[in-house]
Amino acid sequence: MSDYILELQDVVKTFGGVTALNGVHFQLKKGEIHALMGENGAGKSTFIKVITGVHRPNSGRMLLEGKEVTFKSTDESSKMGIAAIYQHVTAFPDLSVTENIFMGQEIKNKFGIYKWAEMTKKAKELIEPLSSDIDVNKAMSTLSVAQQQLVEIAKALSRNARILIMDEPTASLSKNECEQLYQITERLRDEGVSIIFITHKFEDMYRLATRVTVFRDAQYIGNWDVDKISNNDLINAMVGRELTAMYPEKTAKIGDVIMEVDDISKEGYFKNISFNVRKGEILALTGLVGAGRTEVCQSIFGIMPPDSGKIVFEGKTVNIKSPIDALKLGIGLLPEDRQTQGLVNELPIYQNVTSADMSKFIKGGVVDTKEEQKKAIELCQKIQLKASDISAPPSSLSGGNQQKVVFAKLLNCDLKVLILDEPTKGIDVGAKYSIYEIMNELAASGYAIIMVSSEMPEVFGMADRIVVLRNGRVAGEFDPKEATQETILNASLQVKTEGGH
Repeated sequence: MSDYILELQDVVKTFGGVTALNGVHFQLKKGEIHALMGENGAGKSTFIKVITGVHRPNSGRMLLEGKEVTFKSTDESSKMGIAAIYQHVTAFPDLSVTENIFMGQEIKNKFGIYKWAEMTKKAKELIEPLSSDIDVNKAMSTLSVAQQQLVEIAKALSRNARILIMDEPTASLSKNECEQLYQITERLRDEGVSIIFITHKFEDMYRLATRVTVFRDAQYIGNWDVDKISNNDLINAMVGRELTAMYPEKTAKIGDVIMEVDDISKEGYFKNISFNVRKGEILALTGLVGAGRTEVCQSIFGIMPPDSGKIVFEGKTVNIKSPIDALKLGIGLLPEDRQTQGLVNELPIYQNVTSADMSKFIKGGVVDTKEEQKKAIELCQKIQLKASDISAPPSSLSGGNQQKVVFAKLLNCDLKVLILDEPTKGIDVGAKYSIYEIMNELAASGYAIIMVSSEMPEVFGMADRIVVLRNGRVAGEFDPKEATQETILNASLQVKTEGGH
């Protein structure tokens, strides 16, 4: 018998002239959690699709318990005990938890009628060890992202999965939800499930995995024991170069206050929020998930205007009732969820870039497409977008490049203040550095930036000032040169903090 439950040998997958996997190797031991890391676009998604039968490789071999296998469909891989759980849950939102778990494998009687009572009972048995808070009769759309992922795990277990691929499962989770997922993942491992854990987060890898494999530019780079490779060596393997510093050097000169948020409140979301931001400054808004950071940003941008208080922009009190009002003033928002709020995948990249302000491309009531494409190319070059064709949809790009498209979209407007809500969420270490460079260049050219971030190293690496929110209120303001991560965490957990003012 083989030491490995799953093995890929020299696998190649091409799409037209594009090589998505180029001689990839991978070995998964029985009952291990194996981390897979690499920049966006390194080939991880294609790798999952080859294992699960979505794509057939052009060449190479896949072995399951030492025997060569070829999957023509996801049904075939599922029958062999392989399941995948994705970052963006692919559930049916209007159907119940039970219906989602048994989709495609419904229990029926001899007349073909569904046995709902039996399916509901089995769904409860599958869900309860994972979470006691999930009602199997409720629609999936009523659940949090973390709960939906637990349902996907239950679904995999209902199919007797022995190999579980988890694709960026912690990207949208809070710290507590991550810990819950870690414990469930470890329990599955202890029960004999072999797990491929795809992640950008070093803390995921250290917390769970014993081994890590790195892909770069569609190629296998190496495989290491987690306790035998340093962070620097791992980053070097992922990006193909040493990042001598995780954060680029700041060159911006901080100028006068451009915007003041004065005592704004929104019933049920936040109360008495006050802060200001200066030209050339990166101001971090941080705090625990649910502290009200996104809601404050949406309020400033006119998505949900405040009930009271005022916003002063360039010395004048302004009334922002909608995002159009905000954009006209020169305030732009990069939303937290680029997939649903930042991009339109039905439109080509260049139209996504120009969509926030089409006025400059309309001549005599007709869109000048050549001028539109010319401007899009100029902005895409400015943010160093890696795209072979700007007529392709954003879905053809890696996560980091999708985020750059949203940046380019903002730069097409005449803005003075950029609100960036989790600008590096779900993107890899190399792409993060690229986003940080763009942020620093924008600050150096005079933009004022408000950055919402949950990542403490990012807050300290990028911010000129830090404002901490807790339960919808300002819990403290700090100078990153004087504060520590512990100080910020204390402020996030309790309103009155040493050093806050």
